[in-house]
Amino acid sequence: MEYDGITLVTGAAGFMGSHMVECLAAKGCRVRATARPRKDTSFFDRLGVEFVGADLTQPETLPPLFDGDVDRVIHLGAICNFSTPYARLRPTNVMGVAHMADLALGAKVKCFVHVTSTSVYGCYTGSPFTEESLRNPKDDYGRSKRDGEDMLFKRMDQGLAAVIVRPCTVYGSRCNDGAGKAFSRASSIAAIPGSGGQLLSNIRAEDVAAAAVHLSCRKEALGEVYNLADDSHPTLEAALTLAAETFGTKPPGLHLPLFLVRALARVDGFVSGLKGRIPDLEYEAACYLSEDYVVDNTKLKATGFEFAYPDFIASMTQMGQWHRSRKS
Repeated sequence: MEYDGITLVTGAAGFMGSHMVECLAAKGCRVRATARPRKDTSFFDRLGVEFVGADLTQPETLPPLFDGDVDRVIHLGAICNFSTPYARLRPTNVMGVAHMADLALGAKVKCFVHVTSTSVYGCYTGSPFTEESLRNPKDDYGRSKRDGEDMLFKRMDQGLAAVIVRPCTVYGSRCNDGAGKAFSRASSIAAIPGSGGQLLSNIRAEDVAAAAVHLSCRKEALGEVYNLADDSHPTLEAALTLAAETFGTKPPGLHLPLFLVRALARVDGFVSGLKGRIPDLEYEAACYLSEDYVVDNTKLKATGFEFAYPDFIASMTQMGQWHRSRKS
């Protein structure tokens, strides 16, 4: 599948959206970026990308996004944390999907890529999550992403050409949301939850963007769901230690029992809420740390996709070199 029209990227001012815009611009695509209206559009101006302000929770602002020859949509607009209650997540993470999918269906776009999350699977049950695994989310964020997927499945049944991608923990430059922020910047996490031997699944933001674009260009991907995860599964202790080394902070040396970690996360969440910020370790995220969390990427790799950052340790080493060069 080829695209000579406009690729519309929602959530373009966010962490993952900004990487998606960079990826498309580097490929020479015609890109229309959208997020809530803002005065500072310098990021998009530098890339030669059109910016059109709109709000997913205000449907009347969305139709102008489809003016002209929009032939592909990559939908990233979402609230991405475990601290926001479902009532506040639903207008964006659920109804925002419905509004955009309805417009895309009417515009007869060639492909609608919906970026959701492996949080739809819920807690680990002992075997790697595949695309066929039961969706059984345990928190408001996961439920909102599941319900957003259901909105898209309905539009796919009505004829929308779409692909659903489910990234696991996404990390990389500019990350301020989700569990990936612990591996993306200096963190206040001072202790290792539990034994630290829990296996993790991660993916670098650049590979999420590249995978979404790759799948949008494959006709056989239409109507399918793909997990996005790299090839490595570092332990929690190794990942937190490496992140501290990467950003020049003291590596956590103390191990705390998981019940105590969850209790401290609950307190930190309350204090952070009073200060209007998201804590580094959210309570719901801490609840995932009692078991391994392994995501299977076999289906994605079978399409011929090649990771730029297949190994977490090598990727973090590269990020550390970049971070130190910026400081020097």
